[in-house]
Parts: sequence; structure tokens; C-alpha cells
Amino acid sequence: MKSILAALLIATLIAAPVMFTPTVRADDTTKDEDRIRNAGQVVKEIMNIPDNIPQSLIDKADCVIVFPSVLKAAFIVGASYGRGVMTCRRGDEFNGPWSAPSMMALEGASFGFQAGGQATDFVLLVMNDQGANGILSSKVKIGGDASAAIGPVGRNAAADTDVTLRAQILTYSRARGLFAGVSLAGSTVRPDNDANERIYGKKLSARDIVLHNAVPPPASAKLLLSTLRKHSPKHSS
Repeated sequence: MKSILAALLIATLIAAPVMFTPTVRADDTTKDEDRIRNAGQVVKEIMNIPDNIPQSLIDKADCVIVFPSVLKAAFIVGASYGRGVMTCRRGDEFNGPWSAPSMMALEGASFGFQAGGQATDFVLLVMNDQGANGILSSKVKIGGDASAAIGPVGRNAAADTDVTLRAQILTYSRARGLFAGVSLAGSTVRPDNDANERIYGKKLSARDIVLHNAVPPPASAKLLLSTLRKHSPKHSS
């Protein structure tokens, strides 16, 4: 009797991944799609407030990365803190139309205390090809592997200071309705390859998705891309 029960238990454990993996994968894909839609909503709302990102900076940016609704609770219970998307101006020179989004991960404890108890949206502008290529290739430490600065706000804000001009990444946050520059120094940004495979149905590098037009953007990226095309249709070198 014991041997029969043991055999049944082993069979159940072996079968469990097969039984539950498709459901888990579908749930994860739904969350990925929601993140893309939420990122589009964040960008739309930020672009419509008076004191948003200076227009000159948006027009000079090679890429935009958005991490919607990052919660402080996640910083306490897990090692991965934020999930979002990255879109760039297509082509090796980063001067084409906005690309299909690559899923991204934001990791590191340094910004947990700044986020407070509320959900916080993070927006990163990648200002040159060196910063963009680094992020698309591997994990990049903000303020270490890539120089970073707190992003200035206000449509007419001075965006030509030495700090701003030297930075590869400019960082912003929105919490409790307040949009402002924020330091994310010490955190890391990397492509989320598992999420990209779920969204696009095959293994693709972030570079292929963003720069080489390997796949069309998913329907969930419509708001994100249409907003960026409306507010910054052309790159200002």
C-alpha cells in the first residue's frame, strides 16, 4: 500500500509542472501586456501635465524606459523590484521612428526608501547611443556603468546644464501625483528576456526588437507609441 501511495505521489509531482505551466505562462503574459498598457498611460499622463519633461530633452532622447506602478512592498519581499518597457528610435543611429517595446527589469534597493508607501512610476530617458547600446546588451548599473542625473522638469526648464548634457540617463519619478526628477543611482536596468519571449512568442534579443525591427509592436503598445510619436516625432541631434 505504501509503495502504491509513494508511486502516486511521485507521478503527481512529475506531472504538476506540465499541468500548471501553461496557466502560469498565460497569467504572466497577461501581466506583461498590462505593464505595456500601463506604461503607455503613464507617458500620456506625464506629457499632458504643465511641468513635464522639457521638450528639448524628449527630442534628444534615443530611448524612453517606463516602469509603471513600482511598489515599495516589492522591495521588501523580493529581489526584482520593477518591470516595464523600453522603446527607442529605430536604426543603428537611433534616428528612426519609435520601436516596438522591449520588456525591462529595474533592480536595486537604493530607491526603495524614496518611493515611500505609494506606487511610484519611473521614467528614464536614455540620451545617447552609448547608454542605449549598453542597456540593450546587458545589465547596466545606473550611475556606475552609465552616467546618470536627476532629470529637470518644466517645459521651459534649463536642459543644457553640464550635468544634464554629460548624463547618459536622466531619471524621473511620479508618486502621489507629483512628477519630479529622482536619483536611481546604484540600481540596475536590464532586458527582461523571459517576458520578451512571452510577448513575442519567440526568443529575441532586446536589440533585435528595438533597433532591427524584428517584430511588429503588440497591440498593447498602441498608446505608448502613439503618444511618443505625437509629442516627439523626430530626433533632434
